Amino acid sequence: MEFFRLFFIKFLRYILKPLSFIPALLMMYLIFSFSAQTGTQSGSLSYQVSKLIILAYNKLLFRGYDNVTLNELIIQIHPYVRKTAHVTEYFLLAASVSLPLYVYRLRGMALTLIAGFFCIAFACLDEYHQSFIAGRVSSVSDVYIDCMGIIPGILLIRIIGYIGRKTVFSFLSMDD
Repeated sequence: MEFFRLFFIKFLRYILKPLSFIPALLMMYLIFSFSAQTGTQSGSLSYQVSKLIILAYNKLLFRGYDNVTLNELIIQIHPYVRKTAHVTEYFLLAASVSLPLYVYRLRGMALTLIAGFFCIAFACLDEYHQSFIAGRVSSVSDVYIDCMGIIPGILLIRIIGYIGRKTVFSFLSMDD
C-alpha cells in the first residue's frame, strides 16, 4: 500500500503540478482576446448577454413584457452585465493564478500578495492594451472593478486549499 501512496504522490508532484498553470494561461489569453475586440464588438457581445438575461427573466417569471419594455430593461442592465463580466473574468483569473502557487506550497499572506499583485498588474496591462483598440478606452475604475473579483478568487483558493489539505489530501502530506 505504501508503494501506491508514494507512486501517487510522485505522479501528482511531477506530472500534474506543472499542468496547474494551464488554466491561468488560458484565462489570460481569454481576457486579452476580449480586450482586443473593438468597442462595437465588445458592446454587441455584452448587449446580447443582457438580452438573453432579460428574455429568460421575462419567460421564466411569466412577465409578458412587450418589446419596448424589454429593450428598456436590456439597456438598463447592460452596464451591470459589463461590470459583472469584468469581476467574473478576474475572479477566475485570480483563482487560476492562485491554484498553481498554492500547489507549489505558497501559502498564507505570501500567496495573497503575490497572486494579488500579479492579477492587479495584469489588469493594468489589460487596460493599457485596451487604450490601443478602436472604440475602447482604458479606465482606472475598471482596474478597481477587476480587484473586486481578484480578492474573492484568491480567498476561495486559500479556503479550498486549507480544507483540502486538512481532509481529502491529508494522506499526501508528509510535512504539513
